[in-house]
Amino acid sequence: MAAALAAARAAGDHGDVPIGAVVARGGEVIATGGNERELQADPTAHAEILALRRAAAALGTWRLTDCTVYATLEPCPMCAGALVAARVERVVFATFDPKAGACGSLYNLCVDPRLNHELAVESGVAAEEAAALLRGWFTTRRAAPAP
Repeated sequence: MAAALAAARAAGDHGDVPIGAVVARGGEVIATGGNERELQADPTAHAEILALRRAAAALGTWRLTDCTVYATLEPCPMCAGALVAARVERVVFATFDPKAGACGSLYNLCVDPRLNHELAVESGVAAEEAAALLRGWFTTRRAAPAP
C-alpha cells in the first residue's frame, strides 16, 4: 500500500485527485498507476486502469489471475469491472468511497456471482492515511481562487 500511496501523492502533485494503485504478484510490484484524468484529458485514466494496463504489458497477458491490486480508494464501477475482466485474484483498498464505490459501498461487483469471475476484497489497509491525503487535497483545492 505504501507504493499506492506514493502514486497517489504524485497524482495530486500534477493536479489529479490523489488516488494510486499497484498491481503485485508474489510480493513483487509489477506496475503502478496514479490518477491521470486531468493530465491525459482521459476520463478512463483512473489509477487502477493505468496500473492494470501496465501490468498486462509487463506480463504479456491480460489475465492477471495471480495478482493483487492495492488501491488507495475503493474502486469505482469501471475499475471494479476491469478487475473482474482481468481476472485479478484480490483487491485491497484503503478507504471506502461512499459516492462511487463498487467493492462494497454502493455496489459489490467483485463478488457478484452473476459475473464470470469473483475476487477477494479487503478494505481498511492504511485507511486513515489515504483518507487524510484525499481530504487535504480537496481542502486545498477548494480554498484556491478560481482561475
